[in-house]
Amino acid sequence: MQVPLLDLKPQYRALKEEIMAEIGAICDSQMFILGEKVQKFEAEIAQYCHSKHACGVTSGSDALIISLMVEGIGPGDEVITSPFTFFATVGAICRVGATPVFADIDPVTFNLDPAQVAAKITPRTRAIIPVHLFGQCVDMDPLLELARKHNLIVVEDACQAIGAEYKGRRAGSIGDYGCFSFFPSKNLGGFGDGGIVTVNDDEKNRLLRVFRNHGMDPRYYHHFIGGNFRLDALQAVVLSVKLKYLDDWTAARQRNAAEYGELFAAAGLHEDRVVLPAAAPGSTRHVYNQFSIRIKGGRRDAVKQVLHDAGVGCDIYYPVPLHEQECFRSLGYRSGDMPHSEQAVREVLAIPIYPESTLDQRQYVVATIKQALS
Repeated sequence: MQVPLLDLKPQYRALKEEIMAEIGAICDSQMFILGEKVQKFEAEIAQYCHSKHACGVTSGSDALIISLMVEGIGPGDEVITSPFTFFATVGAICRVGATPVFADIDPVTFNLDPAQVAAKITPRTRAIIPVHLFGQCVDMDPLLELARKHNLIVVEDACQAIGAEYKGRRAGSIGDYGCFSFFPSKNLGGFGDGGIVTVNDDEKNRLLRVFRNHGMDPRYYHHFIGGNFRLDALQAVVLSVKLKYLDDWTAARQRNAAEYGELFAAAGLHEDRVVLPAAAPGSTRHVYNQFSIRIKGGRRDAVKQVLHDAGVGCDIYYPVPLHEQECFRSLGYRSGDMPHSEQAVREVLAIPIYPESTLDQRQYVVATIKQALS
């Protein structure tokens, strides 16, 4: 049996006619940059995320960068975030000239630990970027309390967590900014790169729109040095079609996750060998962008190889914590500084969770893992 880690073809086949009709309309209009279709999608995402505004941008990476730019964060400033995330989170901090400061994760949820963040705040700290990793929200209330106490900006990296909820509040509506990616493999994925920033503040929304268009307002008059961060209309119409089905896909991911729990238990694969994803404090809706398990006892790489040989797609998110990446060596971190993140990179393994995967496939995945650990 072949079980891909992700297969987008069934989703596309089901929506092909609807999507191609929208793309054809854009081609007929020749209106490719921003415009009415982007505005429509922005309104839809704002409503979905329970946010007042949404500003479409070129990617999730640029969503993070532009949020920091609007706040004037740059050289001499520090931004606290997780070392256990995709590179773009920290890359955005460096791109604006600020200094990333790492705080370790909670070992159960993989998310940024608020207690670790509190210990990292200095007079130079300007912002916190909590990463809602793998599809569930960080424990946000303690971070918001820290932000209020120290006058810090909170930029939610929700690139893996569209629709996730914390105490009933949607990801992207909790902090000052919410940053989302529409990379094709995301739960809501486009036909290329794309992103969006959600905000509740009118002035922040106005500035985001100025900064995404080279700091220009009105045309050819530049008050700020912005960038070319505009969302294409072609991506907007694809995403508008897909957004209508997102809750159904999320429900399927949640059912698949629940089935995994039953299958691992029935196989006798308990926490001494395999640790399944656990709910974060306050997490009321997990959307399972990934289903990352921990393989204990130093067996992760062996299990990965057995799965690969058996035709099961799997991957390691992430194999190297960011504080150990070569490009951040000048920050002065060493192995051992972030023990929970360093343990996670040795144990995590993502297995297939996509909505169209079948029970037979999940049974095969679990049986193969059991065989690898026997």
